[in-house]
This record gives sequence, C-alpha cells and structure tokens, in this order.
Amino acid sequence: MTVTKLQMRRVEKPWGRTSLWPAFDPVAEGGAPVGEIWFQTPDGGEAELLVKYLFTSEKLSIQVHPDDEAARQRGYPRGKDEAWVVLDAEPDATIAIGTRTVMTRDQLREAAMNGSIEDMVSWRAVKAGDVFYSPAGTVHAIGAGLTLIEVQQNVDLTYRLWDYGRPRELHLDDGIAVSDPVPYVAPNVPWTLDDGRTILCDGGKFVLERWREPGEGALRHDGGPLWLIPMIGSGRVGDVAVDAGEVLLVEGDADFTFAAGTDLLVAYAGAEVNRALCLR
Repeated sequence: MTVTKLQMRRVEKPWGRTSLWPAFDPVAEGGAPVGEIWFQTPDGGEAELLVKYLFTSEKLSIQVHPDDEAARQRGYPRGKDEAWVVLDAEPDATIAIGTRTVMTRDQLREAAMNGSIEDMVSWRAVKAGDVFYSPAGTVHAIGAGLTLIEVQQNVDLTYRLWDYGRPRELHLDDGIAVSDPVPYVAPNVPWTLDDGRTILCDGGKFVLERWREPGEGALRHDGGPLWLIPMIGSGRVGDVAVDAGEVLLVEGDADFTFAAGTDLLVAYAGAEVNRALCLR
C-alpha cells in the first residue's frame, strides 16, 4: 500500500483570480492572478489522471481536445476526457458544452473564423454542485465567475477554436479535425449505489464518485490507483493526513478515517464502476 500526498502547483493565468477557494491562500498583493492549481506526483511521474482546481474571472477560450487515437498520432500518450464539479458560481455563470445544433466541420470552421461560434455553442447556466463529463471531441468553454474541480486524463493538449479576439494562437486545423460539433447529451448520472456512494461520471475514460460522510472503512480496488479529493473536511488514509484543498494518490488497499461532515471525491481510471471499492 502506498499513499502519496500530491504536490500543489499554482498556475498563473490572465483569466484567473487573486482571491481563491477558502482552502487556498490568496495571491499576495501585486501578484499575478492564479487560474489553476494542479496536483502532481512528487517524483514528476506521469499519472493517468490529473486533478485541478480552476478559478475564472473571464471566459476561457472555446476549445476541444483529441481522443486517444488522435493524440497518439501526434506523439502524446493519451487524449483528454475531462469532468468538472462546480464548487461555486456567480449568479450569471455559464459553461458552454456542445453546439446548439448539429454542424458540419466546414460550418464549424467558418464559425470559428468569423467568431459566430460564440453564439453556436450551447451556453448553460450553472450552479454549485453541477457536474459535467466532457468527452474528447466536445466543443466547450468554461465561463467567468466559476470555481470548480477538474478531473481529466493527464495530458496538456488543447486546441483553441476561438478566443474572443485575444492575441493568442488558434489551432483550427487540428481542432476542427478532432471536433464532434453536435449538441451535448448529458449521461444518465448521478446515481447511487446501495452503500451510499454517488456515481457522478462513468462510462468514459474514468469514473468519478462522491462520498458524503465516508467515516471509517477500507479501500480496495482492482490494481489501479485512486485519487481522493476532499472538497470539505479532513481525514487520514493509512498514515497520511489530508485536508480540503489537498489530493491523495492511493495505490493498494488502505484503511481510512474521515471526520464528520467530510465531502469527498474519488476518481479512478477506466470505464467501469468498482462496486467493491469501499468496504465498511
């Protein structure tokens, strides 16, 4: 059994914020805004999944990610499915996911070139507690005024289709080629197992669960690692303590104890829900 507390990496972004989530120190006076906090293995190894917190003050670009096959053709280890769990949202906050109607790739290219793509993606009002699973190929954008946790396949590969006139590079040829410009169909989640675990995402490249009041028990799995992400509360897995704003990577069976009121995300790679994951 190995339990590793992942290292925190603060990533400055022009669209980020200086006031972050309560679990994180604010940006020092005069410092650049922080848009993302990444959680990475201390040895620099490349885990299959990556956990981030995002803090937005502006809309992020309209973008798309390739699937495994397309990414590997470009020399990357994998494509990029991702999921978002909204922690906090300003009253007018939105996320764009999918297009409003079925489009051809030629139509998508034209819209990206003239900027009308901004009106052709489906902007949805969001609130705290909302969850989205965005498969590779989904045209999407995260709006302003959001704090969220992102769980994704671990690859830094994004194709920007539109950036609202900002002076940043677009990737139209690559992005259009991997886009699936159709309306987003939400998966049939969440659903709850008999042991109280809530399945937020499944059937893609990873599974994301939510455990409320996990208490005491034991973890086991089928050989792959688990990512434990306390949104609220604190606890201990094996000999390693963890608080909200931290992430543990657990490999092998382990005992756990979490304080009353803890609200925990658990992620693991694969498309199948591990029904024997938590043993009471």
